[in-house]
Amino acid sequence: MENVTEQQLDHILTHNIDTIYPTKEAFAKRLKKSEPLTFYIGIDPNIPDVHLGHAVVYKKLEEFRKMGHTVICLIGDFTARIGDPTDKSAARVRLTADQVKENAQAYQMQVSKVLNFDDPSNPAALRFNSEWLDGLTFEDLIELAANFTVQQMLERDMFQNRLTDNKPIYLHEFFYPLMQGYDSVAMDVDVEVGGTDQTFNMLTGRDLVKTLKNKEKFVVTCPFLMGTDGEKMSKSKGNFISLRDEPFEMFRKIMTVNDDFIVHYYDMVLDLPKTEQEQLTKRLADGENPLEMKKELAYSIVEMLYDTDQAAGAKTEFEGVVQGNELPSEIQEIDLSNFKLHTSTPLVQMLNDMKLVPSKSEARRLIEQGAVKIDGEKIVDIGYLINRPNGFILQVGKKHTVRIVNTSK
Repeated sequence: MENVTEQQLDHILTHNIDTIYPTKEAFAKRLKKSEPLTFYIGIDPNIPDVHLGHAVVYKKLEEFRKMGHTVICLIGDFTARIGDPTDKSAARVRLTADQVKENAQAYQMQVSKVLNFDDPSNPAALRFNSEWLDGLTFEDLIELAANFTVQQMLERDMFQNRLTDNKPIYLHEFFYPLMQGYDSVAMDVDVEVGGTDQTFNMLTGRDLVKTLKNKEKFVVTCPFLMGTDGEKMSKSKGNFISLRDEPFEMFRKIMTVNDDFIVHYYDMVLDLPKTEQEQLTKRLADGENPLEMKKELAYSIVEMLYDTDQAAGAKTEFEGVVQGNELPSEIQEIDLSNFKLHTSTPLVQMLNDMKLVPSKSEARRLIEQGAVKIDGEKIVDIGYLINRPNGFILQVGKKHTVRIVNTSK
């Protein structure tokens, strides 16, 4: 076990931590015994991305791993098929086993940017909760369910809101906290780490460990990282920065973060010392242009998740493509002949069919705003017809630059 000073331990138990159950003092006392504990964090692969908000929590787990504790990254390949009702006004769409498997494949690669699975002395472990949940019998499930009441489940805010709004609550949604709680029992963990939105589920596990294992399980909750729109970063909201984004795309997304959250990102993602955070706050208050601060922020985050060369390349490309209106160094090529399109197709339809916009209404909006260019020419006519049989460069906002070719001509 690595020795840490009182000051270091206090920082670990304070920074990016919201609440510790039962208490911070009890947890600190346990850590000071210098006995390795088993920590875990779970994530459901309901989409293929792990986002920057998750990275904040994984960084916290990495701190405990470096202290010598056992750390488990649990992929909820079984629970993802149920669907976590947390913070949802309606039931999640349930995923098939194949969808879950496909999404889970990319998770270790993304998480390994923050959590070390290769340290020969104490690597983080990767597990899947189908290992034990697939084997539960109906009798086992009844035994688990007997530890909780319907009233306990209905205490959750999202269920109360649905009752008020006369929206359905499906019986399978009650099973989710039972399954997540049983993960703690199956792995015999000492500590679970997760976002504050998972508090109910994690405390369910704490109760089960106490009942079935007769041992104390600590729960460590972490605050949210704000998304690019100023709300909680969330996979379901689509306001996230993915750990599998290429360096330039990651850099670009970070540059769209609201100026009010620059210091928030420096603190939560980069663990910037308080004195330097105060200097940033003062620079903003004094009216300094936040653009350079965000470029420094984006550079540092890309460097942390990739390396110095790729961070420098992303910064250079951003300054050229976004600030200087240059074309990207690599341009995706789309063949017109792969679609039911032709050289007199309406631009709105082409943008929609090629999935460069989420809808035709969004295509019309972008064109009206002058955000669509063909060969550098701004197109503002929503009735514009494509008539360039030899191909062209298409720019859609700052996100998409593609080369349109026509191999059928």
